[in-house]
Amino acid sequence: MDDTRKRNYLRPLDWRQGRVDMTHGSGGRASAQLVDELFLRAFDNDWLRSLNDQACFLVSSGRMVAATDSHVVSPLFFPGGDIGCLSVHGTINDVAMAGAKPLYLTAGFILEEGFPLSDLRRIVDSMAAAAREAGVAVIAGDTKVVEQGKGDGVFITTTGIGVVPEGVHISGDQARPGDRILLSGTIGDHGVAIMSLREDLRFGTTVASDTAALHGLVATMVEAVPDIHCLRDPTRGGLATTLNEIARQSGVGMRIREAPIPVLPQVKAACEFLGLDPLYVANEGKLVAICPPEVAERLLAVMRAHPLGADAAIIGEVVDDNHHFVEMETAFGGWRMVDWLTGEQLPRIC
Repeated sequence: MDDTRKRNYLRPLDWRQGRVDMTHGSGGRASAQLVDELFLRAFDNDWLRSLNDQACFLVSSGRMVAATDSHVVSPLFFPGGDIGCLSVHGTINDVAMAGAKPLYLTAGFILEEGFPLSDLRRIVDSMAAAAREAGVAVIAGDTKVVEQGKGDGVFITTTGIGVVPEGVHISGDQARPGDRILLSGTIGDHGVAIMSLREDLRFGTTVASDTAALHGLVATMVEAVPDIHCLRDPTRGGLATTLNEIARQSGVGMRIREAPIPVLPQVKAACEFLGLDPLYVANEGKLVAICPPEVAERLLAVMRAHPLGADAAIIGEVVDDNHHFVEMETAFGGWRMVDWLTGEQLPRIC
């Protein structure tokens, strides 16, 4: 950082007791100080250091992918993560579900007046660590401050840019009758972690969010099995909503089996206690893959060989159905409809 600019600041930021005030969003000296001493320090790279209102970047050949996601999770900090790393993982995963390699992120912050600077730095540091671990640079951003009582601490919007390699065509409208449906791991972890913290529930063991960047797993899958038809991360609305979305996009039906769907015992117990169905509970580090039947076992083996797919399972198949229904064979041998989520089961979950 330029020492001359640093000397021009009226007072140092108090990272222990200080709070966000309206001047931090005014565009003046306090705003510049927050950018210099927080965002530039955490996300340091050539694009940000130029201090332009935009970033110019190079991309490799292939089709471009862009995804935008806003994050309003409450509480901001939870077992296994926080709104910072979640905002990085969520957008990276949206880009990756096209089979793309994520390259860059932008970030927009809406801060509430009075928000502790110590919490803000903790969130930004978490974002920076998640981006570095994923090999993705945060190259542009914006910060606004709203009056106390007109926000809820901090909201974060992230936009991701990526590139799809030549020959890869993955989309939610590509599922075909006979395709197999694969799930990368246990469901419901994130939603139960959030709800347990909100309600101060104890289940004998900590339920941690599964928030994670999935692009490494996706890259391994695509390299081994280029003929993947669909990928989707089952976030809000959980596995059930995701399958209904793909069924509608592709004009097909789906039949899944309850028995192979992995659910942690503590998550199952929590859902029973709270009256929730794990199929509808949010996830932040899992994916659904749909592929032709002849490559399903090979794809399953590839997924299980990756740390983020160790509990992967084949959970069902795509069928021809003009009604686009999703049905599930229960553990007792009967069948039930797995319909769209009605209402908001768990608000402010991501």
